[in-house]
Amino acid sequence: MRRGEPRSEELDPRVARSLQTILHAALEELGDVGYGAFTIESVAARAGVGKSTIYRHWPSKLALIEGAFQTLHEQAAPDIVSGSPRERVERIVRHVAEVVAGKPFSSCIPALIDGAERNRDVRRFHHRFQREARKPLVAVIAMGVECGDFESHIDPELTAIALVGAIFYRRLMTNEPFRPGQAAELVATTFGVATRSRAR
Repeated sequence: MRRGEPRSEELDPRVARSLQTILHAALEELGDVGYGAFTIESVAARAGVGKSTIYRHWPSKLALIEGAFQTLHEQAAPDIVSGSPRERVERIVRHVAEVVAGKPFSSCIPALIDGAERNRDVRRFHHRFQREARKPLVAVIAMGVECGDFESHIDPELTAIALVGAIFYRRLMTNEPFRPGQAAELVATTFGVATRSRAR
């Protein structure tokens, strides 16, 4: 069982719906009040359940937040099986842009970063979650390099950070969020820069 997952092995559909409501409420609460003011009681009130229901599945507020982020990530995962490596990279970049710009994740980003700066356990989760979320993009880029679709000198990890980093920079450091429709342009620019840098 991974961290942040409910402890029940088999869930009744009604229980599953209740857990989804709780997880969505957790993300909304985190985005509204931040990690410091986030409490199990406030999430229970927002979700319309008793706090004992939450504690039955998540032993702490960080475990609940972990579960909410993990579920959001898994449910919204894009198709990375079909298409060329470049098409898959563009699809992932577009997906990241949609998630970062949309609710409830967009409002949670500053709250999670702030919590990570102040709390060691939150920082560990934040870094682990981002690392795991980045792995599919790194793998697709590596596959493209291996099969010759991308230049052989391209570093998959560094390129993935450059792609995702541009989206998060626009969200956190400017007043103009990255538009999902710019995914192909960002991919072309990033791979072009990587190629030119090698040639110098």
